[in-house]
Amino acid sequence: MSLCLQLYQGCSRMIRNQEQKQEDEFIAVRVQDPRVQNEESWYSYVDFKIFLHSNSKAFTAKTSCVRRRYSEFVWLKKKLQKNSGLVPVPELPPKTPFFSVNNDDFIEKRREGLQQFLEKVVNRTVFLSDSQLHLFLQTQLSPAQIEACVQGHAPCSVTTAILRYASSNQGCAQEEGGWAMQEDHERILPLFYESPDSPAPHLQPSECESSSEISLVESDAHA
Repeated sequence: MSLCLQLYQGCSRMIRNQEQKQEDEFIAVRVQDPRVQNEESWYSYVDFKIFLHSNSKAFTAKTSCVRRRYSEFVWLKKKLQKNSGLVPVPELPPKTPFFSVNNDDFIEKRREGLQQFLEKVVNRTVFLSDSQLHLFLQTQLSPAQIEACVQGHAPCSVTTAILRYASSNQGCAQEEGGWAMQEDHERILPLFYESPDSPAPHLQPSECESSSEISLVESDAHA
């Protein structure tokens, strides 16, 4: 067998193995359970539960559950656009000056729009390489805390913050147990990397300083 033929067969096997690996990886994300917060005050707002389940190497925690409000999605979109260069970021559902926490139809349309936004975002490697997205989806840190963590101005690394929240959030994740297996396949998104060497998030493990840990509860000031 010639050397060229051997090289060709070897490359073909590598390509087939990579394609099979890509087919086996999935990311399932669900935006649900809208709730009115501070209902009796002038500062009431609606937030949504984000449940994520994946076997992708891109995610530190394979299952996570957080709550986020619309303004935090707006912040995330701006950050993703800043870091993704010329790659366009998917659109969010439109903001309205006449929003009411009692408008169930509008809240449902917003929930659907937010889910469509996340489904598109998590299916693009350029966005998955952004640590801010991972902290948004897998911790309850506020936008200001996320920025501090990514910039190295917090006592915890990105990886440690995610793992700590995952260990403290088992109840929420278990509440959704089996969801990804029960949902229609249209909610299971195959993960296609642009190349075999596409980067996973730049997550650098380090230990938290025990004397000052990042708060995993979002402060009202940054809600």
